[in-house]
Amino acid sequence: MLKYVVTALLLALATPTAWAATGSLDLTMTGVGFAALVIFVVAYLLVIGEEHLQMRKSKPVLVAAGIIWIMIGIVYAQHDLSDVAEASFRHNLLEFTELLLFLLVAMTYINALEERRLFDALRAWMVRKGFTYKQLFWLTGILAFVISPFADNLTTALLMCAVVTKVADGDKKFIAMTCVSIVVAANAGGAFSPFGDITTLMVWQAGMLKFHEFFALFIPALLNYLVPAIIMSFFIENRKPQAVMEEVELKRGAFRITWLFLFTILTAVACHMWLGLPPVLGMMMGLGYLQFFGYFLRMSLPGSLARKRAIAEKNGDQERLKRLGSVVPFDVFSRVQRAEWDTLLFFYGIVICVGGLGFMGYLSLLSHTLYVDWNPTSANIFLGVLSSVIDNIPIMFAVLSMAPDMSHGQWLLITLTAGTGGSLLSIGSAAGVALMGQARGYYTFMSHLKWTPAIALGYIVSVIAHLWLNEALFEVYL
Repeated sequence: MLKYVVTALLLALATPTAWAATGSLDLTMTGVGFAALVIFVVAYLLVIGEEHLQMRKSKPVLVAAGIIWIMIGIVYAQHDLSDVAEASFRHNLLEFTELLLFLLVAMTYINALEERRLFDALRAWMVRKGFTYKQLFWLTGILAFVISPFADNLTTALLMCAVVTKVADGDKKFIAMTCVSIVVAANAGGAFSPFGDITTLMVWQAGMLKFHEFFALFIPALLNYLVPAIIMSFFIENRKPQAVMEEVELKRGAFRITWLFLFTILTAVACHMWLGLPPVLGMMMGLGYLQFFGYFLRMSLPGSLARKRAIAEKNGDQERLKRLGSVVPFDVFSRVQRAEWDTLLFFYGIVICVGGLGFMGYLSLLSHTLYVDWNPTSANIFLGVLSSVIDNIPIMFAVLSMAPDMSHGQWLLITLTAGTGGSLLSIGSAAGVALMGQARGYYTFMSHLKWTPAIALGYIVSVIAHLWLNEALFEVYL
């Protein structure tokens, strides 16, 4: 009885106003459409309040995605168009699946390098060198900018933040300021590489830009980081913190896994550029590389341990013998298990929610307002600023779903602005949110907001630099 009441209610609310060219119903001015908007907004408000509610961000968007598509399914079933709704949902699911597998492989490699202690060794080296505060400020920022195009900006920011909090333990002002610089640098560095951020990966996999075209954003992205960093550097005391001695021994295979990761990236690029196949094919093949190497590490572990124990016993190194006794075999699947599943499930919920709203017709309305009533340049700059409040993933997915007729220069612009606009606020990017947790009490929303004018200046300079340096690309269309 209840299902008939619900169906009747939805039918009363859903009075399609028009047919789209694809045969889908325009539900934008119906009760179902309005209800879907409310559900999405409520879910996203719960996401924004993740820190205060202590509730993982994937939960509300997963439920919202299900409700939105169930409402769509009921309406389309009543109009004998279930196959149309099914095809649309499968299309959205395929887009997510390709990105899921791609990101899963990248996360697995990063987790493997972390388990082999490569990042710990880098941090220990920086700590031992005894840099001054100014040197540390610039070194962590530059490294964040350089590393994030290969490792994601979240991992990079966490690594650099660990260095700062260890070296400058208790210096609240310096830690806060350097964390701001790290967030800006990590986001800027990720903007000029297809692998640096989920949004750039989405644009590349959608075929809007070729792999090499992203590197046209290098100078604008560099300026996005350098402008606020130069301003902030004038407020840093040029004194030396107390050196902290830390020795880190790399686990076997750390550098070889790094080379395998680079070879995996090359395989993905080759598949896409020369064969026209999805990059995810190359990435999944790269996971096979890692599995074979993991097999080699496991099979050769007894011999390696025996040699190391003999050397340690000869030198009387009891500490090393103790460490060797706790060595466990390398397990690829334990690295897969440690992937950011909350982020991946959040990504699914966002893709399916936005896909549902787009199927209802809302993205067409938004696209017309932004890219026809306004112009692409103004729209892309505005969306970048909006990404400081709303996560850049739904923004970029919405733009890709709208598929406005834009030049390569404009697609690069939205890539730049969506990737770096989140730096304006601490809650605007995954890197900022993560550092608020890692450097709790030092790096806060207000400590970041203090430098927002300088960051905004860098944002403006980077946009102007792109419009000037890449002017020719604004005349190149797909």
